[in-house]
Amino acid sequence: MKTLMIQGTTSDAGKSTLVAGLCRVLVNAGYNVAPFKPQNMALNSAVTQDGGEIGRAQALQAIAAKVAPRVDFNPILLKPNSDTGAQVIVQGKALANMEAANYHDYKKRAMQAVLQSHYRLAHDHDILLVEGAGSPAEINLRAHDIANMGYAEAVDCPVILVADIDRGGVFAHLVGTLALLSNSEQARIKGFIINRFRGDITLLESGLKWLEQRTGKPVLGVLPYLHDLALDAEDAIAFDNKLNQAKVTIFVPLLPHISNHTDFDPLRLHPDIDLQYIKIGQSLQGADLIILPGSKNVSADLAFLKQQAWPQEIFQHLRYGGKVMGICGGLQMLGKKIFDPEHVESTQAATQGLGLLDFTTTLTGNKTLQQVNASMSLNGESCQLRGYEIHCGVSSGPALQRPLMQIQAKSNASAVQNDGCISEDKQIIATYLHGIFDHPAATKLLLAWLGVRELSQNAIDIEQHREKQLERLAASCQQHLAMAKIKQIIANGRNTPENIQPHL
Repeated sequence: MKTLMIQGTTSDAGKSTLVAGLCRVLVNAGYNVAPFKPQNMALNSAVTQDGGEIGRAQALQAIAAKVAPRVDFNPILLKPNSDTGAQVIVQGKALANMEAANYHDYKKRAMQAVLQSHYRLAHDHDILLVEGAGSPAEINLRAHDIANMGYAEAVDCPVILVADIDRGGVFAHLVGTLALLSNSEQARIKGFIINRFRGDITLLESGLKWLEQRTGKPVLGVLPYLHDLALDAEDAIAFDNKLNQAKVTIFVPLLPHISNHTDFDPLRLHPDIDLQYIKIGQSLQGADLIILPGSKNVSADLAFLKQQAWPQEIFQHLRYGGKVMGICGGLQMLGKKIFDPEHVESTQAATQGLGLLDFTTTLTGNKTLQQVNASMSLNGESCQLRGYEIHCGVSSGPALQRPLMQIQAKSNASAVQNDGCISEDKQIIATYLHGIFDHPAATKLLLAWLGVRELSQNAIDIEQHREKQLERLAASCQQHLAMAKIKQIIANGRNTPENIQPHL
């Protein structure tokens, strides 16, 4: 197996998107490719078929590579639950909550999991396309690094450095990053890619020549700014909503620990829906539907809701006939209380919920991680869908006797369980399932519940939409990158023996 790593001069330089694009280019050319990210920090995650948890970006990259997502694609996932701490997920399973200093000490052991996953993938794939994290020039994080050059040095792989010209200062980013690396790390960088360029490329050429002369490294391509490229985000939330003929308005409070906000991408792209993320200081008044999203720290996010006086606006919204939905952590918020006896998410043993539904939730250290098939029933209509669960809580109470879903875990298709609930007055619905609006039939059911039955056009099929976007991205990479040189860089790299397990 050959390995190529994409590192960036900054966060959001385009590493995730570039890896996805290269995965699709190479798989279309007949290569057996897999994505990899040694360490990811994100609250958007996905569930693999074997019941593990990985970053959403690696799940998207797996789709780009036309392989099933697996936990080895992202062996270390950090899910922040405070300003200084995060849940540490190792090869798909939650290990513990750690403060930043404790995790820094844990990195040596984390590298063991990273290398184990790398070498396992060597048995199954010809090329591994690796995404770095942040910047390799973070001086304070260099010791025991597993996310960038520490990993690259350990597996002896070549690196391509990408920078975002739309931010400005692209030459300073590239030259400065290179200058802060050690001699061996500098030698590992085989070229540069400039991302998100707008304008006349001839005006950039003198700068490109200077960059190559200054560094001795080739520029392997300049990718244009792809307007309206809509792919699953790793963490950044897309606020733009280009729809102006919407029939319903949906508000989603932007919580500090919001997770899996990709749930809302199909709604944001729907021609009949105006979906807005409501920020601190803004009002929830004026929506047809308020959706409480998933959260990595429900207690803290409930406190944030109360600080914004949003609960009073939710209560008033319901009194005036509005609708409310809760997804995962949002479901838990709608209940009477959330108990956290093991301090899974916070130091509080119990948190008062919004009290809109008659159930309580107890958080436990055992996280539910599964892909499911489900039947969603609302207003006498039903639809079939697929979704996934990522949560630590177990909820119980009378309100759950009116379920929104019946689910079957893919790992145990014979067991049917109820999920979520519908309030007695049918103004509130809730579910633990993520990804339900990826299915147009579920979105249609939601709109009918909101009183919209005459649709402007068919809902977005997010899977078809994603495929079109990936092919568009791949076409741009094929056109604007020196793919022959990139393939040669891969071919010249070290070959990972398939039958060797590293000494750990």
